Amino acid sequence: MTHTGSCHCGNVKFEVEGQIDGAMACNCSICSRKGSLLWFVPRDALKLLSSENDLATYTFNKHVIQHRFCATCGIHPFGEGTDPKGNRMAAINLRCVDGIDLDALKVQHFDGRAV
Repeated sequence: MTHTGSCHCGNVKFEVEGQIDGAMACNCSICSRKGSLLWFVPRDALKLLSSENDLATYTFNKHVIQHRFCATCGIHPFGEGTDPKGNRMAAINLRCVDGIDLDALKVQHFDGRAV
């Protein structure tokens, strides 16, 4: 299934392929501030429909995750990194995906502060 999404102002638009079967809420220092509900997919399942120039990137701590956000409105639609096996992954912020009933999702809580 193809899902579409965007930042608040619409400058960053994307499509992502896959079945949304739940979300993850992380309590690390950045996720708790952003309030993201994350859905992890292979990076190749994410297609940016807008210009890369509309995105900014923030990294911190070990600098292994690229937290991508709109350079205009500041909304965080996704992040990029690798899983423990070295596969390229994207963490989609489900709050930026069109037509999602967030209340219907099973949310798994991850203790990112302990990592």
